[in-house]
Amino acid sequence: MKTVKGKVAAITGAASGIGRATAVLLAERGCSVAISDLDPAGLEETARLCRAPGVRVLQTRVDVADRAAVFAWAEQVVRELGGVHLVINNAGVALGATIEDLRPEDFQWLMGINFWGVVHGTQAFLPYLKAAGEGHLVNLSSLFGLVAVPAHGAYVAAKFAVKGFTETLRQELEVEGSPVGVSCIHPGGVRTRIARSARLVHRAGWVDATSQADFERLFRTTPQQAAKEILRAVLQDRPRHLIGIDAVALDLLQRLAPGLFRRLIVAGARHRRRGLLDKRG
Repeated sequence: MKTVKGKVAAITGAASGIGRATAVLLAERGCSVAISDLDPAGLEETARLCRAPGVRVLQTRVDVADRAAVFAWAEQVVRELGGVHLVINNAGVALGATIEDLRPEDFQWLMGINFWGVVHGTQAFLPYLKAAGEGHLVNLSSLFGLVAVPAHGAYVAAKFAVKGFTETLRQELEVEGSPVGVSCIHPGGVRTRIARSARLVHRAGWVDATSQADFERLFRTTPQQAAKEILRAVLQDRPRHLIGIDAVALDLLQRLAPGLFRRLIVAGARHRRRGLLDKRG
């Protein structure tokens, strides 16, 4: 894709954060948008922001963990907007828990959205992208799809899975000579609500509201900056794109010096854990 003007984009998780910022940016560039989320109020606000440039906007409440719902949404997008050229599987949630404390129901909840939501969105829209004769599919992984950190094992597992799934898809489409491009996006810390709205399995010294707040203070990239980077990856047909200096630096460190990277992560986690335990007295 060389331009998004006059095209149609479908974006999941568009009620806030990166999803909203990307929808608004695309609309400003003359792209019609189909937006979905489970938050109707947030979705309505995103739709209002997107309508300002005068493009067509379709908003639909969709649970990306529900395969039938995602496929029905894809059909609706093509039926009402005449096709689809860009799909951004962005919807995601967070879960703070050690592997030892990880409850199966919480793990399944996160995987249903962060991994299976990507699978459903990819399989539902891919035939329509091919039919358009051009197009691009974007799957949101994370910095934590490249490196692991303590107390976020479920999130790390899902994002690593998205990376492998997306890279395989790109290879398969290249083998076919398909005109559809595929990008896997790895944002570092982006100032969204995902950390604040995370499910927490509380354990002293590991996961609590304080640890999540400390974690969120490290985030530097705005959703608007992330949206611009996603669009750049699409227009340049990048297979993989990292967002934020934190993502670039930590990915480079773990590839060049994996032992040092692990020791730094463990040392940082031990320091935070001691601080949290000291606060509890």
